[in-house]
Amino acid sequence: MSDQRDQRDQPGRTRYLTVLEVADIMRVSKMTVYRLLHSGELPGVRVGRSFRVPQDALDHYLATSPAVEAREQAKDEVHGQERRTS
Repeated sequence: MSDQRDQRDQPGRTRYLTVLEVADIMRVSKMTVYRLLHSGELPGVRVGRSFRVPQDALDHYLATSPAVEAREQAKDEVHGQERRTS
């Protein structure tokens, strides 16, 4: 626990997440995370036989994922319709 706190207190230092941590954050299975890593959609680092995902890479992936973009676009369309009817 103190290791995680130490990393957060040091700006400019990249935090690496396990596949299980990424799966929990994304609310998907570990297999889905492995597929994203193997396809190159989600950057990761191989450590022995396991993977680690930089926190920054996960944040970027989530911010630019098609689901987020579609949700933002739908929200804009709804707000545009509200403006036209008001």
